[in-house]
Amino acid sequence: MSTTASLPVVSPASAQKMRYGGLIAMMLMSFVLVTAEFLPNGVLTDMAAGLGVSPGQAGQTVTVTALVGLIVAPTVGLVFPRLDRRSLLAWMALAAAVSNLIVAIAPNLVIILAARFFLGAAISAFWAMSITVAARIAGPERLGRAVMFASAGASLATVAGVPIGVMLSTVMDWRVVFALTGVVTGLLAIAMRVLLPSVPPAAASSFAVLIDTARRPGITLGLVGHVLVVLGHFLAYTYIRLALDRMQIGPDSAPIDAGTVVLLLALFGAGGLIGNIVIGMVVDRSFAFFAVLTPIVIAVAVLAMLLFSNSVAAVAIVAFVWGFFFASWLIVVNTWIGHRMPDRLEAGGSLVVVGFQGAIAIAAALGGVIVDNVGVELVYVIGAVMLLIGAGLFGASNRARA
Repeated sequence: MSTTASLPVVSPASAQKMRYGGLIAMMLMSFVLVTAEFLPNGVLTDMAAGLGVSPGQAGQTVTVTALVGLIVAPTVGLVFPRLDRRSLLAWMALAAAVSNLIVAIAPNLVIILAARFFLGAAISAFWAMSITVAARIAGPERLGRAVMFASAGASLATVAGVPIGVMLSTVMDWRVVFALTGVVTGLLAIAMRVLLPSVPPAAASSFAVLIDTARRPGITLGLVGHVLVVLGHFLAYTYIRLALDRMQIGPDSAPIDAGTVVLLLALFGAGGLIGNIVIGMVVDRSFAFFAVLTPIVIAVAVLAMLLFSNSVAAVAIVAFVWGFFFASWLIVVNTWIGHRMPDRLEAGGSLVVVGFQGAIAIAAALGGVIVDNVGVELVYVIGAVMLLIGAGLFGASNRARA
């Protein structure tokens, strides 16, 4: 049974100089992909009206990308076992570009859902292979810093990507917005093909390799912890608007206004951008520490969101801290994978993406049932518990490794 390719040997010269052009191209691609994934949320009303469907039906264009990603992440390396990973990322980016262009001209929802299949595949392939490409660019001692660039693009998209799409949709047709996104994605695909180094594929991959990877000492504990951390976060964050709406401010117990909600969410995003940079600079030396600390801090922030619901200032601090730590989670867990399994980067990266997508799907289903039948408070408490259990599992994983 073969393993994936090991981390590339880096000469002293290459260790001092990374290919920042390639890293920036990856950052911009992650920004565009995440923006495209959630773009329907920003143009939902216009999109539904143009297609003659309900907003709920139009919203399935986001759901399908997540479901496709859950399937593609563990299989993309198996389907293309010999294709250079630089070429794989470029071709997948072109598929995402075609997806957006088809959405721009599609006459009905069925064709759009089919087109969004390619976007979901591209997103999962990008995240599954990004750790391998980052290792080739930066070398083992700077893996976390290289992963930081891709994660920063995704964080930036959560702050500015969808609002930009909403803004553009106010001055032009929603189809034109998708067309522009497709063109930009295509140009970035070319840029990645030019700027990224060649990245040899795994010698051979199989589901047996994925299973064997997960069975390594301490790895299963960490991967389950990863799922619980993402699950706990999205249980709470998916319904953050409901948590904010329950706030009562001032002596009159006035409800929070929409402008304040936007400001608090912006603080969450700003914290994420700063967290990416700060934690990304030190994560290679302290990934095991942050794998435990991060979910603990997020759990405290989740509970604090409920406890300080009468203070905008307190919730603003909570939102910033929450964003600071969770936005860097992919940096932490990918660096953890990279340092713990340098010979299984593709397999490890695929398992991380599967866990991420699966946790999102579970959070959406479970959280919705609890919110409708009990209330948002219980969702937040369960989310905090999941985060704390995840932290404990990473702590156990560190001891198993030792």
